[in-house]
Parts: sequence; structure tokens; C-alpha cells
Amino acid sequence: MHKPLALKNLSLVLPHKICFENFNASVPYGAKIAVIGVNGGGKTTLLRAIKEDKTLIDGEIAVPPGAVVSYVPQTVTEHDDLSGGQRFNKALSSALAAAPDILLLDEPTNHLDRANRKSLMNMLEYFKGTLIVVSHDPELLRNVGTIWNIENGAVNIFTGNYDDYMRESEIKRAGLNAKLESLEKEKKQNHRSLMAEQERAAKSRRHGELARDKGKWAPIIAGGMERRAEKTAGSKKSAIFDKKDEINEQIRALGVREIIKPSFNIPAGAQNGTALFIMDGAAGYGGKVVISGVNLTVAAGEKVAVTGDNASGKSTLFKAIMNPARRLGGTWDAPKTEEVGFLDQHYNNIAGTRNALDVISAAAPQWTHAEIRKHLNDFLFRKNEEVNLDISLLSGGERARLSLAAIAARVPRLLLLDEITNNIDLATRRHIEEILSAYPGAMIVISHEDDFINSVGVQTVYSFQNGTLKKGV
Repeated sequence: MHKPLALKNLSLVLPHKICFENFNASVPYGAKIAVIGVNGGGKTTLLRAIKEDKTLIDGEIAVPPGAVVSYVPQTVTEHDDLSGGQRFNKALSSALAAAPDILLLDEPTNHLDRANRKSLMNMLEYFKGTLIVVSHDPELLRNVGTIWNIENGAVNIFTGNYDDYMRESEIKRAGLNAKLESLEKEKKQNHRSLMAEQERAAKSRRHGELARDKGKWAPIIAGGMERRAEKTAGSKKSAIFDKKDEINEQIRALGVREIIKPSFNIPAGAQNGTALFIMDGAAGYGGKVVISGVNLTVAAGEKVAVTGDNASGKSTLFKAIMNPARRLGGTWDAPKTEEVGFLDQHYNNIAGTRNALDVISAAAPQWTHAEIRKHLNDFLFRKNEEVNLDISLLSGGERARLSLAAIAARVPRLLLLDEITNNIDLATRRHIEEILSAYPGAMIVISHEDDFINSVGVQTVYSFQNGTLKKGV
């Protein structure tokens, strides 16, 4: 056992933004902590600083004397001949061989198949030392006791796991939204009061004009009554705006993102019949069969998941669906290549375009500029600077939203999704889940995460076993 790991006045301030400032924490032996937050917020830099690289972070990190610290990065560069999951397993085995007192893991579930995910979760459950892990994986986040959320220039400490955190956040958001609704009602009531005051002032003015003509009432009195009514109403309106700004700032501090309610453009015939039919199919490359005995039917509008160990044949199946040359036997009734949408964690479907306007214009060339802006607005691209910003300058979350906006602008007969939850933050993950749960087209999802599969409304799950696709996990 070691004495507490002490973090004192840690700050990560970059030339273009403040990631966090004045973070203090005392981490006792055996603590299990998850670090969450938006991509680019400083999570990886914080882990590296605890290990030994304090280049970018100001403040003091006091690692207990004699404590062994092991760190497994998000991207393991050694063993280029192995898959991402295999490289991680080798790096993790090496880290554990040092018998660490403090284990630091950066997005450990990326690239892991179902079997390796289960092994990792078991290891984390029984690891006796201190664990600090960067992750956006709900299953992993349920196995920690503390969450450090990097948000709005600070690291906020929450005691509890992911479900506790989300429940507390939703309660706070509901309370703040109720306050906003109350303010909106107050604003409408003030508006009605102002209208009534102005109407009374107008009547008084008309009465005053009659009285003036008879020499009984000075005309300035009626005008003064109306100005006082406007001044009172203006003061109330300003106070309401101030309250709304304050509440919206509290909502932003919670890290609560906007909910996406997407719109979809479905071409004629895209939702008719069967989107995909494969009977006793075989596929591979260079004449070599990699998978065989594939029986898979996807109806129009159906959502299917395909799982399996790494290198079991999932990617081979996708390549054969998109490229007839990869089909090496059996019956394949698949959409034309141009009728298949493909999305992976690199968002290559928006590559080669300048900005969001160009992306949607290419997907729906018949749309007017106003229609394009309305569609982008549904996916939270609202300001001129957002829709005109170069693609290379978009954040990972923005690229994910834009990629799905392009798919939604012209729904394909079949959408293929390959491990798109790797390397994304929780806010982006929720946005992807919102869009795909509402998605009206047929889709096949490659994923090892049950949380994600369930959240997007998958109806049928298939798994690769010994090169053959079977229904069920």
C-alpha cells in the first residue's frame, strides 16, 4: 500500500484555451477513478503528468515514495504486425508485470473484442492498487467509484459511478430547465402586463387629448404614464434576461449538451423490400476465402449488429457488401455500391470537402441554400463560422455530427457502421446514439459494446464464430 497520491494546484493552459486550473486531489491507495470530458480537454496530458511527463502542466504532483506507476497509452505503437487489440493486450501485460501500485490506462477498451473486453473488466475489478483510467465506455465507467470530469476550465470531482453521475446530472438539468420554463412564463406575463399598461396609457392619452381640447388636462401626463409603463416593463425584461444567462451558464457548467432531433431525407424506393440478402455466402480477397457459410438478411429499416473476435471476419463482410469483387461464393443480393453508406471512426465520408456547407451540398445537390442551412441546424451547425469552418479544424464531435448529417441528407439503402464509438467523448457518443436511434434506414453495426448496440435500437445480433456468421452472441 502507498500513501495518497497528491495533486496540488494543477493547471493546463494552452495558447488557445484553458483546459483546467487549480485542480487539487488526494488519491488514496486502491481508489478507482475515471477521467471523462470532451476530446482535447487534457485527459491524456493529465495521465502522462502523473506518470512523469509534466511538460505542459503547472502545479505539483507528489507520487508516494517507492510507489510503482505503470501507464498504458491510448495508442500503442509497438508491434506493428499485430492488431490494435493485440497491441494493447501486450502493453497491458507488460504494465501489470511490473506489479504497479498505480495503474494509468488511456481509453483501454478501444479496439477490444468482446472476449478481451470481458477479460479487461475482470482484471479491473480485482486489481488491488490505485486505478486512474481515461474512458468514455459506460460499462467500464460503472466499475469506478469516482469520476473526474474535465469541463469548462475545471476538473469537477464526483463521488459515484457513471450511472450515479448521469442520474445526478439529469436531476440538475431538469431543475434548471424548470427554472427556464418559469422565466419564460414570467416573460410572457410581463409582456401581457406591458400591453395592458400601454392600452391603458393610450386610453388615458385619448382622454387627455379630449380634456386638453377642453383645457382640463395637460397632454404631458398621458405620455408620462406610457413611458413609466415601458420603463417598468423594460426593467423586468432585463432582469429576466440576466436570470436566463445565469441559468444557462449553470447548465453549461454541468456539461449537459443539446439534444439532437435529426431530420432524414429518404430517396424514393430506399425503404422498399429487403436491403440485403446473403445465402451461404463466402468472401475474402485474392481468391482466398476468409469467411463462408454466411446467411444474413436485413429488411428495409432493420437494425442489425455484427460482433466477433478481432480478425474474425467482420471487416471482410463489410468489404464484400461494398465490393462485389470480394464475394467468392454463395448468393448475394446487395445494394449497388453507391447505395451503401459506410461510416467508421475516421469519418472518411466527409474527406475531400472544404466545410459543412460543401458536405451537405454534395449529398443533396438539389437543395437550396436555405434547405442546407436548416438541415445543418438540426445537427447543431448553426452559426456562419461553424458551417464555413474548414473540415480539418472541426473537433472530433463536430466531424461525427457532420458525417451523420451527410448520411441523413440522403439515406442510403444500407448503412454500415464500423466501431464508430472508438475515441469519442461522452457528449459525442450521446449525439451519435440520438441520431442512430431515430435513423429510419437499414443498418449493420459492428460493435463490441452492448450499451451502444442497445441504445441505437438494434433488433438482431449476429456473431462470427470460426469464420461463420451465426445468429445470436
